[in-house]
Amino acid sequence: MKKIFLIFSLFTAVFVDAQKKNFAIIPPGSSEEEVIHIAASIVPSPRQLRWQKLELTAFFHFGVNTFTNREWGTGKEDPKIFNPTHLDTNQWVKVAKDAGFKQVILTAKHHDGFCLWPSKYTEHSVKNSPWKNGKGDVVREVANACKKQNMGFGIYLSPWDRNSSLYGSGKPYNDYFVNQLTELLTNYGRIDEVWFDGANGEGPNGKKQEYDFGRWYKLIRKLQPTAVIAIMGPDLRWVGTETGYGRETEWSVVPADNLDPSSVASNSQQGVAFKPQGDMRGDDLGSRDKIIHAKGLVWYPAETDVSIRPGWFYHPEENDKVKSPEKLLDIYFHSVGRNSVLLMNIPPDKEGLINEADIKNLKEWTRLRENIFKNNLAKDAIITSSNGLSKQTINDDSYSTYWTTKGKDTSAVIELKLKNKSTFNVLMLQENITVGQRIEKFELDYWTGEEWKKAAEGTTVGYKRLLQFDPVATNKVRLKILSSRLNQTISEMGLYNDTVSGKK
Repeated sequence: MKKIFLIFSLFTAVFVDAQKKNFAIIPPGSSEEEVIHIAASIVPSPRQLRWQKLELTAFFHFGVNTFTNREWGTGKEDPKIFNPTHLDTNQWVKVAKDAGFKQVILTAKHHDGFCLWPSKYTEHSVKNSPWKNGKGDVVREVANACKKQNMGFGIYLSPWDRNSSLYGSGKPYNDYFVNQLTELLTNYGRIDEVWFDGANGEGPNGKKQEYDFGRWYKLIRKLQPTAVIAIMGPDLRWVGTETGYGRETEWSVVPADNLDPSSVASNSQQGVAFKPQGDMRGDDLGSRDKIIHAKGLVWYPAETDVSIRPGWFYHPEENDKVKSPEKLLDIYFHSVGRNSVLLMNIPPDKEGLINEADIKNLKEWTRLRENIFKNNLAKDAIITSSNGLSKQTINDDSYSTYWTTKGKDTSAVIELKLKNKSTFNVLMLQENITVGQRIEKFELDYWTGEEWKKAAEGTTVGYKRLLQFDPVATNKVRLKILSSRLNQTISEMGLYNDTVSGKK
């Protein structure tokens, strides 16, 4: 029987390699070596890879809460309070684009149930507001601005609706929700991300609703097959906090003991093989001891969210509490720099504009990032690696090309001789995740002229890892990959000098 399991396990691993699947069922009886082989061969789906490469996404929280000065509405607001006097979604999107964001997400409906589009299925919407005499559609204006400026566009639709009398009724409310979701997925062109949270309070009838997430997922796959579904969805998970800080060890491949075999067997990207469940907020979700007893594994990366202000909706009293450029830079290092995508909320004000306080700090944050990363000191370095292949690809500015090891080597040393003696304190590494996430432990050393000394060390890399350390001055460094799942890859490596961090 053990031989049968071994053959099945090896077949599964080969199948994952050949098909480049983002999930796998672990055959019973698989050894640790077989499980690690399977884990190392799981890769992101095309939609997940597109999302990961964004690095930065903006959130626009806007609605009746903007006008009531609340964070959560009651659902009893009079639609007439919604009346932005100078709404300009082109300004929103331009502010985000100028700051380096590649995509935006709009709160099309928050917990109060107020819809920023003229939904046919409720009166609690912009169609009953004085804004544009009830003829306006914020969703359309943001979608058009994104198309005009070549930005990705996503929608947030709160499952909790404190206005709808159907909430808590079971299927009637789920039908209502599907109708609204269908409007958003069919009337505004391409949708790149659909964002659900897990809020599940009581409705007007005092009851809670049992959400039919599976039905919603299938509808999204049917109507917008390229959209990722977050964070109560099968494509992306919540990192676990709203601070903007990700895990030091962030694996994108995590256990999923509830993979649906029938969906796996269908081998269809249209199906939903994985339904999120369980606590995904631990410090370490995917290391060896977390996956060796798993029944299934799935590529399920983390999205890290934070607001540029204390609140998620605009509040005038917070104009002097916008996060500083240095704080935003620290968040960047600990989100994008920890194998995640940063989702930063930038709430428009009552006029319908991004406030000048936010714009000012975003501009300075962008300038700081550009100054740090404009000069890769590892560029044009002479590279040696005794057991490596394609060594010159690690500083060729191309993510698609990558260095890897010969044979079955899972450790390696890459030595770089820099053009000049240089001072730096930031290391950037990228794995080629189209092959898999594999690096488990690494170390950066520098040559003092007499001996090698350790500058920094880390665990996971994934799409991007940024490590900060005390400044060193040298003309020679070595990257030691100490542990890896199968042959490791490095797409890009950078050394940079950061003179502003620590001034938060």
